[in-house]
Amino acid sequence: MSEFKTLFANLLKARFAYLYIPTWEEQRALSVIRAVASDETLIKTPRTVFTWTLTNGMTSNDQPGREETRAPLKALEFIEKHTESALFVLQDFHVYFGGQGRQPDAQVVRKIRDIAPVLRQSPRPKNVVFLSPSLVLPGDLQKDVTVVDFDLPTFADIKATLDEMIAANRSGGRIIFDLKPTDAERLAKAALGLTLQEAENAFARAMVESGRIDGANVEIILDEKRQIIKKTEILEFIKNDLSMEDVGGLENLKRWLRKRDRSWLDSAQRYCLPAPKGILLTGVPGCGKSLIAKAISASWRLPLLRLDLGRMFSGIVGSSEQNMRTAIMTAEAIAPSILWIDEVEKGFMGTGSAGDSGTSTRVFGTFLTWMQEKTKPVFVVATANNIQALPPEFLRKGRFDEVFFVDLPTRRERADIFRVHLNKRLRDLGVMGAFRVSDD
Repeated sequence: MSEFKTLFANLLKARFAYLYIPTWEEQRALSVIRAVASDETLIKTPRTVFTWTLTNGMTSNDQPGREETRAPLKALEFIEKHTESALFVLQDFHVYFGGQGRQPDAQVVRKIRDIAPVLRQSPRPKNVVFLSPSLVLPGDLQKDVTVVDFDLPTFADIKATLDEMIAANRSGGRIIFDLKPTDAERLAKAALGLTLQEAENAFARAMVESGRIDGANVEIILDEKRQIIKKTEILEFIKNDLSMEDVGGLENLKRWLRKRDRSWLDSAQRYCLPAPKGILLTGVPGCGKSLIAKAISASWRLPLLRLDLGRMFSGIVGSSEQNMRTAIMTAEAIAPSILWIDEVEKGFMGTGSAGDSGTSTRVFGTFLTWMQEKTKPVFVVATANNIQALPPEFLRKGRFDEVFFVDLPTRRERADIFRVHLNKRLRDLGVMGAFRVSDD
């Protein structure tokens, strides 16, 4: 958050007339804006913060709103005539900018452009901030408005919230706290991608449902993340109760995965251990490639997201590329996570053909660039039945950590698979004793 404060303060000092902050965390953003506006170490001239909503009009210092400024044009006139140093935060002003089939309000857009020189040349510094949950910006204002990203809470923010909740509830005696240092870190990591309010709700739900806080509460945190995935049709949140013991054979792959467990934690970063990028599983169909992807999620206790490449491509121009960017942003928002792409060769088989005007090539290029340059701990598990159908650049070193070939099971692996199925179906130990599976 210190990076945002520094950038925001510099934009205010540089007399940027209009700033746009797209975020769902309205109250947290307002708190940071007020802190910057009153901090003389960040900005030389402190500013009075005015907030505007359609229901209350222009308000400052928690005083009753000015009803005469509820109309957007009246609010802009108030900003134009104000003579003191001030910072005006216009909440949900994007409804006048069009989008979702609406046309921009021509008078509002024109008035914003009219008072831009007034804001820049004012003897006392004045700035306007548009604060909205979504980014809607008409083309006429793109040169006048600067978009500032307000990131989701960091690990430190969520960990501080968790520590505060533990400290506030520890004295009550009704909740059992059994947290190891790695458990607290895992809980905070699991909540990454949630807003601060969502993370607090998830921790409170864990306390209420189980009556305790420990490492097992990760599942409750992940359940809150499913709400994010439900709102997109491209990614699917896969919930399963598998474990590595449910996978027979594939010992070499299991050993590789066990060595890289918890490599996304801060404790691993202190030893400069990089988080793994992903693996490509190829081989005979029906030999456990999809099963191992689900088992990785359960073993590492990370959310598993399935990317449906069939839903990625849409008939609307530019929507396929946007779908890929949305999927990537969602996966990174809830990182650390596992992104599973099943039968990847079928989704990218047509890359390079002229039949789709280059759409598949652009989508494929976006995905490759992200695979190479990604910094968030998103572990990619791609499965392919026919590796020869994949473009050669997809297999270049650096995209995936390793490529594993999953062949037909050996005699010993068939015995392991048979044993797994017996354990699932035969619960009576007396009956189990009658079955002896030989490894020879």
